[in-house]
Amino acid sequence: MIIIPVKEGESIDRALKKYKRKFEKTGVVKELRNRQKFTKPSVVNREQKLKAIYIQQLRQQEEN
Repeated sequence: MIIIPVKEGESIDRALKKYKRKFEKTGVVKELRNRQKFTKPSVVNREQKLKAIYIQQLRQQEEN
């Protein structure tokens, strides 16, 4: 259960924004989407490897 403390005088829009951010960080929606379909472990591993390569290339470009 997500609890958002709202300070006095704080707008509802701001509290809603905080709620959305916290909800996104929990990863509930992401997990739900992943469970809707089955992906083979080899495909998951391949995607992780490609993501790691991409991040490594970004960091190397940042150094240069």
